[in-house]
Amino acid sequence: MRALENKVAIITGASSGIGRAAAVLFAREGARLVVTARRQSELDTLVVEIAAAGGEAVALAGDIRDEALAGRLAETAVQRFGGLDIGFNNAGVVGDPGPTADYPTQAWRDLLDINLTSAFLGAKYQIPALLGRGGGSLIFTSSFVGYTAGLAGMAAYAASKAGQIGLVKALAAELGGSGIRVNALLPGGTDTAASFTNAPGATPEVLAFVEGIHALKRMARPEEIARAALFLASDQSSFVTGTAFLADGGVSIQRG
Repeated sequence: MRALENKVAIITGASSGIGRAAAVLFAREGARLVVTARRQSELDTLVVEIAAAGGEAVALAGDIRDEALAGRLAETAVQRFGGLDIGFNNAGVVGDPGPTADYPTQAWRDLLDINLTSAFLGAKYQIPALLGRGGGSLIFTSSFVGYTAGLAGMAAYAASKAGQIGLVKALAAELGGSGIRVNALLPGGTDTAASFTNAPGATPEVLAFVEGIHALKRMARPEEIARAALFLASDQSSFVTGTAFLADGGVSIQRG
């Protein structure tokens, strides 16, 4: 039996990177999906790909800071597929780094809205749908930054991702008795289009540095992080809740 047979999942940030890899994997493992990101065309391509492989997905494009979108995602899961079992709240941004004393206040607020407030909104609307199924799994893509490492110039990002871990712990305590497990997934450096190692002007030296801070001496593929998300989404992790689940290639223990 497939790991997510007869399950229904919401995945945010599904147009590329970890979110897209997770959508393809979750569908292959039997889940029916509600996917979201800002770019409708990329979501449409994803839905077609999933359908061609025998899966089923519906796409709603929008901004994860929009509370109405969070509500529509949960409503669509219930109306289209009969309920919700998994919320993979994966969307987020790194933002522009910079010294805290010079960091624009609006940029701080924007980054926290995208990474942290959106996580709250996802939970707010996904929880009732999960309760309607008697439980399920909430997953939030956080980061080792702000948890096992402090990086100069990354105060806003670190605060937003550490805030997610605090949210996870509170929700896990709040919802455990209702059968809802809540975990944070903490990837290491992952080779996606959004990675600064793939940014215009990124040099081989930048890639070598990023690879070198991982104990495995490489970056992750999005599919590897998706498999970690699948573990947290599935019954394989039935006694796992309230965790900051590291899938970071050893970056948290590497010191030179």
